[in-house]
Amino acid sequence: MHPFLKNGLAVLAGIIIGGLINFSIIIISNFIVPLPEGVDATSVESIKANIHLYKPIHFLFPFLAHALGTLSGAVLAIKISNDKMKKVAYVVALVFLYGGISMGTQIPSPLWFSILDLGVAYIPMAWLATKLTR
Repeated sequence: MHPFLKNGLAVLAGIIIGGLINFSIIIISNFIVPLPEGVDATSVESIKANIHLYKPIHFLFPFLAHALGTLSGAVLAIKISNDKMKKVAYVVALVFLYGGISMGTQIPSPLWFSILDLGVAYIPMAWLATKLTR
């Protein structure tokens, strides 16, 4: 298979698997840490209107979902890529970072969470993936 095609498929597989892991953690989180009373997790408007009711524990699982989704997607992309290219991990991380920035503009969150999430859950996870796949 042509290296460009193989690397492109590796990135796509990393995005899909990382996204599924991200989604799974978010779904599970509502059972482990229940949302504040009256918040509808399926409604962005409900989350926006009630974000002031969230405690720091409510931000743990979104952070873990973003970090572990990115990490797993980046590791998979490296494993599948041609010659175990490390660049594919950063491409996956950039896609997830774009999603994180997009969600950050749609749903307000405390500044500390935005800094932690955008600063740690994406590009550093791609770097960690490169170290784990040596």
